Amino acid sequence: MQERGNEEQLKRIPGTRYPITRSPPPSWSIGPRSHSRLVTPASSPASTTRPSPRLAGSGCRHPRFGATDLAAELKRTSLSSSRGSSSSNRTEPRQPPFVRPPRIRDVIDVRFSRTKGNMAIARQVWLFSLVARLLLAPRRGLMVRSPDEPLPVVRIPVAVRRKLEQRQSRRRSLPGPVPVRPGPLLVSARRPELNQPARLTLGRWEIAPLASRGWKSRRARRDHFSIERAQQEAPAVQKPSSEDSFADLGLEPRVLHALQEAAPEVVQPTTVQSNTIPPLLRGRHILCAAETGSGKTLSYLLPLLQRLMGRPSLNSLRIPMPRGLVLVPSRELAQQVRAVAQPLGRSLGLLVQDLEGGRGMRRIRLQLSKQPSADVLVATPGALWKALRSRLTSLEQLSFLVLDEVDTLLDESFLELVYYILENSNIAEGPADLEDPFNPKAQLVLVGATFPEGVGQLLNKVASADSVTTITSSKLHCIMPHVKQTFLRLKGADKVTELVHILKHHDRAEKTGPSGTVLVFCNSSSTVNWLGYILDDHKIQHLRLQGQMPALMRAGIFQSFQKGSQDILLCTDIASRGLDSTGVELVVNYDFPPTLQDYIHRAGRVGRVGSEVPGTVISFVTHPWDVSLVQKIELAARRRRSLPGLPSSVKEPLPQQPDFDKSE
Repeated sequence: MQERGNEEQLKRIPGTRYPITRSPPPSWSIGPRSHSRLVTPASSPASTTRPSPRLAGSGCRHPRFGATDLAAELKRTSLSSSRGSSSSNRTEPRQPPFVRPPRIRDVIDVRFSRTKGNMAIARQVWLFSLVARLLLAPRRGLMVRSPDEPLPVVRIPVAVRRKLEQRQSRRRSLPGPVPVRPGPLLVSARRPELNQPARLTLGRWEIAPLASRGWKSRRARRDHFSIERAQQEAPAVQKPSSEDSFADLGLEPRVLHALQEAAPEVVQPTTVQSNTIPPLLRGRHILCAAETGSGKTLSYLLPLLQRLMGRPSLNSLRIPMPRGLVLVPSRELAQQVRAVAQPLGRSLGLLVQDLEGGRGMRRIRLQLSKQPSADVLVATPGALWKALRSRLTSLEQLSFLVLDEVDTLLDESFLELVYYILENSNIAEGPADLEDPFNPKAQLVLVGATFPEGVGQLLNKVASADSVTTITSSKLHCIMPHVKQTFLRLKGADKVTELVHILKHHDRAEKTGPSGTVLVFCNSSSTVNWLGYILDDHKIQHLRLQGQMPALMRAGIFQSFQKGSQDILLCTDIASRGLDSTGVELVVNYDFPPTLQDYIHRAGRVGRVGSEVPGTVISFVTHPWDVSLVQKIELAARRRRSLPGLPSSVKEPLPQQPDFDKSE
């Protein structure tokens, strides 16, 4: 009854948009996917139950209001609208001739009158509520209305949590500064907390605070650190004592007299010479690996000359047949060895000659046609290979064969030539084969600053394992403790400016002692030429030495540099192998060397035995692969160990003679 009364009352309410009837016609219903579809009363699901009041012309119920609530709401809004319009005598609107299907907005607007002001207010309220809902919805979950409500849960992705945990563990693993008493430093860095005192040595498994740890990042530019000098003299120099002398090594008086005349400054043998000369005099094959600048050249030249001095020359053929051969990888090194051996051989009545390539076969014929023929030949592999193939010389009378800088000679560019030369040489099986002077066989000596791969296989092919004595230095593959080494992290465009500043500062520096020269190493010949043009623009006088120069231009460049005609030499790695540079004070690696072996040879140009000036090495670090090598060098220096990745390739069955043990 109450529902019927409400319906009758709604019929008389002015301002209603659609009249409400008891029996609605076939209605329109809004579906989830289509905007409208026709539903007949027979097919409607609600036909079996009591029909609820609907809006005229509409089959859509309001989702929040029932029939009674909707009627009360319409009554309240219509009465308030009629009171405001009674004074203006407004007429009741006519029934529209056509009733269109309703929309959701129409159902919501039923709550308001059709007056213009109320419709505007309804739209403003609806728009304001929508904007407030959009703005406050993200913050609603983070607001705590009362202390009893729990805090919101923020879920962090697993990848982000792992990154945070790794960062925290990395910070915990970094060791802090070690509190020590002030004193000399082993490693000095730009950041004082990364300094390492000289009295501190890191363990093998202890984490080292590397100063170059973050150098692969661009933010590390202009950073630097230095490996300081731990001692003043080279490790190869023995402490002076009356017991150690060349006479105690088994050398004959004539050889000692020739050494005193040719090199009066050489008074006491180095550690390498003391342990290499006696086994050579006993006829052993020697594999000697020691640090650069330790006197390896004299260690094989003195036994070679003494062996040839007591042997007669059996050359009855027209072609020259040398009795001693020293094989070196470069023309500059051949000239240096000849310059050392010629004064010694002249005092002993032996002729020393060099054979260099790069000038054609005519030059090789001219060198070998000199009479009398040479007793000792210092040659490069290419020139000697051409002479052997052309039958300009023979190695049948060879009694002593030396491979100097064997790590370079066993490179791919020389390997086939070296094997050919060894095949044409008659290598002795043991010391007993060297006793017959009328059937000479060669004694083999391999000398180098590193042990390359393939040395063991080479020795096993040409000699028996029992006849080879391996001599290694305790400082082999180690950072030289008497040379200061500085590493600068620079951008590629800043290297030229830094180099010019270093060269000008070295030229203007006030020095109390003797002044030394400067070697600047580059990785390519084009870089040497380009850098030379830049130094010419800055009025810096220098010399250039690189592999693509003609032989006539290269001849004598290093000798003039050794004599002091110029203080600066721009060069490639051809000047880093075996060349004696006792006057060099500073080495600058403009391009960081590609391998640790190259770094050892470049740094070995300073701090040599007999050098009067302290040595310093400055390296420019630019690329990420350069940083990897620098970190290995720094780690080896902090732990006082040999450089990684340079193990001796000479393995069993070759007998090892540990750390200069004189016993065989």
